[in-house]
Amino acid sequence: MDIFEDSGPRQNAPEFTVSEISGAVKRMIEGEFGHVRVRGEIGRVSRPASGHIYFDLKDDRSVLAAVSWKGQAARLSVKPEEGMEVIATGRLTTFPGQSKYQLIVEDIAPAGMGALMMMLEKRKAALAAEGLFAPERKKAIPFLPRVIGVVTSPSGAVIRDILHRLCDRFPRRVLIWPVAVQGEKCAPEVAAAIRGFNALPEGGPIPRPDLLIVARGGGSLEDLWGFNEEIVVRAVAESTIPLISAVGHETDTTLIDHAADRRAPTPSAAAEMAVPVRMELLSWLGDQGARLARAVSQRAEIRRQRLTDLSRALGRPESLLDPARQSLDQWSDRLGPALGAAATRKRAAFNGVAARIHPGLLSRFISEERRRLGDRAARLAPAVARLVRDAGRENARRRADLDQLSSQLAGAQRARFAALSERLSSIDRTRLTLGYAETLKRGYAVVRTEGAVVTTRAAAESAQSLEIEFQDGRIPVLPGGVPKPRKPKSDPPPDQGSLF
Repeated sequence: MDIFEDSGPRQNAPEFTVSEISGAVKRMIEGEFGHVRVRGEIGRVSRPASGHIYFDLKDDRSVLAAVSWKGQAARLSVKPEEGMEVIATGRLTTFPGQSKYQLIVEDIAPAGMGALMMMLEKRKAALAAEGLFAPERKKAIPFLPRVIGVVTSPSGAVIRDILHRLCDRFPRRVLIWPVAVQGEKCAPEVAAAIRGFNALPEGGPIPRPDLLIVARGGGSLEDLWGFNEEIVVRAVAESTIPLISAVGHETDTTLIDHAADRRAPTPSAAAEMAVPVRMELLSWLGDQGARLARAVSQRAEIRRQRLTDLSRALGRPESLLDPARQSLDQWSDRLGPALGAAATRKRAAFNGVAARIHPGLLSRFISEERRRLGDRAARLAPAVARLVRDAGRENARRRADLDQLSSQLAGAQRARFAALSERLSSIDRTRLTLGYAETLKRGYAVVRTEGAVVTTRAAAESAQSLEIEFQDGRIPVLPGGVPKPRKPKSDPPPDQGSLF
């Protein structure tokens, strides 16, 4: 067979470029699979810095490439993780650069409860390994908090139940941080609320809570999934304020329950844990006050009885005082005669001494003392004169020193004044030398117009009138160098005299 005869029909087939074939395939695939739901297991998840998410959907025989662009990835309710079985919703398209087709994912849903529970247990084990659920991290709940912060939806029945229970038990100040408790915004808003309450300063305009309550009503596992997110669990573990978790009903369990300091089965139970019953507390205080009063009364009665018993062993005060009183009476009776006898003895001794003193002897004693006093007076006068003379000499010497210092001070003052005067004269001479008046004496002149100094030719030509200042005076000049004519002085009016 001739090869040319066999190639003839093949040359009549249309020719396509690579781009045309790729475009045709792309249009066909996107037209047939514009909206599909694909069930499979996620594998090989990649999150580059661009924000897109690339992953594979696979089963036991095939692999389908999938991508979720940045805007779509932020709205996904379930973040893809390797090993999850999911149902991905999107559209098929081609990637001509590599001759492959891929699924553009718009939404991801777990394929069943088993996949969610498997992912939940995996995340729980990873967080527990970091110690976020350790009992030693738990903080004690305050007995009576001043301010309670509640993180929940402001429009649900949960917040009304909490406020009603707090009002019934012990009214406290409540700060509500509204958040979404379901959907894609739940986890970031709850974590931001917990961190926001912890960031409030002590003594600021907004009071810092002493206790936090994160509350939500019951729901399915998908509805409560936001409280299983890692960002919420870490925010609860990092909270320095004690936190009570009240998410769902008693049978519902989320990861936030393990990280919280206390778990409440319902939001109402969380309010009961937060504060005591006011009436019960008042009753307890009344009972304690009554017990204290009875204890004080019994103790006082026991001490009074003990004092009475001890007083019986003491002697009577009269028996202790009677001997001392009797001794005092005896000594009082003996005091009067003893004083009289002592005065008599002293008077007799004085009379004996007075009788032995002769009047002449007393006169000689007085004369001798007067003579001794006169001698001392005579010796005192020269001593006083010497002291006065020495003091005068010292005063004269000090006065001479003072005069010398005064003259030195006056001379220094005159010299200082002369130096300052000479310096002032020198400065004044310098001022006169540097002044423009001295410059005028050397043949220069100052040109002014309307009080301002003219420094350029253009300014002089545009001026209406000029004035030139010389050393000995000023003259007005019109533009062009013509002196301005002076107005003739008018003669003074004749003297009219005075009528007065």
